Amino acid sequence: MAESIANRVGRLVSGGFNALVDAVENAAPETVMEQAMREVDSAIDEVRAELGKVIANKHLASNRLMEENRKHDEIGDKIQLAVKESRDDLAEAAVAQQMDIEAQIPVLESAITDAGGQEKELEGYVAALKGKRREMENELANFRASRESTPSTDTSGPKGDDTQSKVERASSGFDRVMNRVGGLPGMSSPADRKSAAQMAELDELARKNQIQERLAKIKLEMNK
Repeated sequence: MAESIANRVGRLVSGGFNALVDAVENAAPETVMEQAMREVDSAIDEVRAELGKVIANKHLASNRLMEENRKHDEIGDKIQLAVKESRDDLAEAAVAQQMDIEAQIPVLESAITDAGGQEKELEGYVAALKGKRREMENELANFRASRESTPSTDTSGPKGDDTQSKVERASSGFDRVMNRVGGLPGMSSPADRKSAAQMAELDELARKNQIQERLAKIKLEMNK
């Protein structure tokens, strides 16, 4: 499983250039710093993409909730009409539809609430990453300024390949945080399947009883 957005943002925001440069023993530090900044940019893009999905899902759930509430009211009018026409069969079918809608409404409301929380969380991630990006830019600028003010020294020697390998190792470290989750649920036994079927039948009986009770209540209210 890929590293989660929360973990990635936390790692990037809490990390520092100094430790990263030390890890490669000052080999091509600017290259390593620029790599770190590119990962922050990549993380910002990833969080923004996720934020777009969350906003879209929130919008869809809000529209669905309004539609389900409208349908619920509309079906209520149809139930009263069916009762007046002594069509209990139609009234029961309409009550069943109302109950299905009522079961969905809390889920939609919860989805909207959750999406709102995720939206704020992701917006906070973007702000934190942007702040980290500005901090990195400042540190990189300071590092370059310090290099320019320091006399260069001749460090000639067969270090090119060694330096490149160190930088590659440091860069690849960004992509190593992986979690692997395995395991499949076991197959249910015949006894488990029989029990599940019996519970499903019991649930259906309870549902029919609820429909009849709801219809009786509607009739009683209409006759008042």
